[in-house]
Amino acid sequence: MKNNLKRFLEYALFLTIPHTYVWGQDNEIDSSVDLEEIVIKAYNGNEKKEKVDNVDFIGTGQLVRAACCNLGESFTTNPSVDASYSDAATGAKQIKLLGLNGKYVQMLIENVPNLRGAAIPYGLSYIPGTWMQSIQVSKGASSVKNGYESTTGQINIEFKKPKDEESINGNLFVNSNLKYEANVDGNLHLNDRLSTNLMLHFENQQMEHDGNNDNFMDMPRQRQYNLIHRWAYISKKYASQILFNILRDERKSGMIKSDENNSDIPLYHVGIETNRYAFQWKNALFLNSEKDASVALILHGSWHDADNAFGHSYYNVVQKNGYAQLLYEADFSARHNLASGISLNCDKYDEASSLFLSDKSIDKEIVPGIYTQYTYKLHRKLTAMVGVRWDYSSKYDGFFTPRVHIKYSPSDIVTFRASTGKGRRTPHCLAENSHLLASGRHFYFEKNLKQEEAWNYGFSTNFTFPIHNKNLEVNAEYYFTNFQNSLVVNVDGKNGEHTVSFENLDGKNYSHTIQVDATYPFGDILDVTAACRFNDVRTTFDGVLCTQPFTSRIKGLLTLGFKSNLDIWHFDITGQINGKGKLYNQTTYPAFFQLQAQISREFRHFTVYVGGENLTAYKMKDPIISASNPWSDQFDATQVWGPTHGAMAYAGLRFNFKRQSKN
Repeated sequence: MKNNLKRFLEYALFLTIPHTYVWGQDNEIDSSVDLEEIVIKAYNGNEKKEKVDNVDFIGTGQLVRAACCNLGESFTTNPSVDASYSDAATGAKQIKLLGLNGKYVQMLIENVPNLRGAAIPYGLSYIPGTWMQSIQVSKGASSVKNGYESTTGQINIEFKKPKDEESINGNLFVNSNLKYEANVDGNLHLNDRLSTNLMLHFENQQMEHDGNNDNFMDMPRQRQYNLIHRWAYISKKYASQILFNILRDERKSGMIKSDENNSDIPLYHVGIETNRYAFQWKNALFLNSEKDASVALILHGSWHDADNAFGHSYYNVVQKNGYAQLLYEADFSARHNLASGISLNCDKYDEASSLFLSDKSIDKEIVPGIYTQYTYKLHRKLTAMVGVRWDYSSKYDGFFTPRVHIKYSPSDIVTFRASTGKGRRTPHCLAENSHLLASGRHFYFEKNLKQEEAWNYGFSTNFTFPIHNKNLEVNAEYYFTNFQNSLVVNVDGKNGEHTVSFENLDGKNYSHTIQVDATYPFGDILDVTAACRFNDVRTTFDGVLCTQPFTSRIKGLLTLGFKSNLDIWHFDITGQINGKGKLYNQTTYPAFFQLQAQISREFRHFTVYVGGENLTAYKMKDPIISASNPWSDQFDATQVWGPTHGAMAYAGLRFNFKRQSKN
């Protein structure tokens, strides 16, 4: 015990050293307990689509090809997910999958629902890039195991594990805007069964930038502290993993100085402070190794406290969430698998806002549920997965959620996939759309908002063509999402100019998405990925079917990854075309091209990298409307369709020290 304590103190001392990532690390991820559908055993940053559902795998090899400071910046080289700023004041990033807002994507942390509700606006920045071991993007209808909230897909984040090879890692980062980050993580094996790890993150950006001289900061001053501490106990019959997360996030933005001609006008300030506390505990009892039978209990809880101030308007929210799931899963033969379980999700929102008639609003929802999922496998050619769940909401009564997946591989060259399923979610107007307060608009809330409900249908084909001892991977897919009801954010609609109304859908709301992408390695030194996607997303506003605002109809992506013969130098280039789209008033904004590049040099224990983002320096001329008159109805910082700042350079250092194994 004394030796273990000594080792832990030694590692705690070393945690003051910042972290690295080694390009030449082992390709195999430690076989930790994973009770869900997606399991990764080996990859090196390339996407793999080998499950019954259509999944993009983003491994560490891809994550280090760009700055990737957090989850929101991890999809730069991925053709399926779009990430962009939601406004010109807060620095909040939003994602889109299948052409629809990120709130329709279920976010998972190691296959446990997370980053919901009040965490949606800024949640992508709560996951530092250096903590992630992999990301899995599942498109279309997903497994019923994790609930009913997935409409367009799921994004699952896997963190570094306590059972990974003992090491201390660090990352230092700075960019030309004088934003700097420090990350450190380390793990320790106390014995053959018990292990622990600690991950720390700090970022800071306090310099004020105003590149377009509108007297508003181009990006907020931001400071974040983030910590995860976790333990794992794994034996032949039982496994347990517990994780604790503490986060503090501060953002300040707005006007920089008073107008010399109107010194009596107060400055418009934006201030956002968030404190978040979360834990999750996964337990598994292995009943029969031959049938892979197990019983698992999963618990999760979070407390999310956010204060938002935009000029004279404010919105404060405390979201308390509790989640529990008990499941049983077994293979009854080589062809048949059954997973069944029960779940309970509890949400409470304590809200206060200058927009409410009363001082406070309390919203509660308790949802118990039950599900079963059957999977049939016929050799390697055919896999069919059918799942159904029934949940009872204290707000919306009971409802069914059916989902079906089929995969057919007639040969090693081609694989067909088809899926259909329903998704539902409870809308929370301001908790999920607080960035809209960065305007002079008047807000209207329709009473008795309905549960959002949609069907998703998908079909994809994957081809693998062997060419010169390498595989050309070609993927073609089509998805259709059709809403029976959705929360419509109606801007400048029936209530007049400079208004925003949250209302139930009265008409059609749908999304068509077609994507084709291809990946091919030219020898051992060049990897190329090319992709093109078409979106047709429409919503009914005031009886008129319109194009969904701020959704580009076309996106093109080209990534080139070079490496030297000795795998010492790495050169990565990504070009991206974002097509035209519509503003709130249905006028068209232009297409634009972005370029980013990175060079990295490997050494034995560390990597040095330099790079640049938005190297074309394309940016919106005036991202804030009526910036000179921020207290008027015309003021609007929410109509952002492109970059708000020009080219940005960065540099960093990653390093890794592994513990020497005992002979």
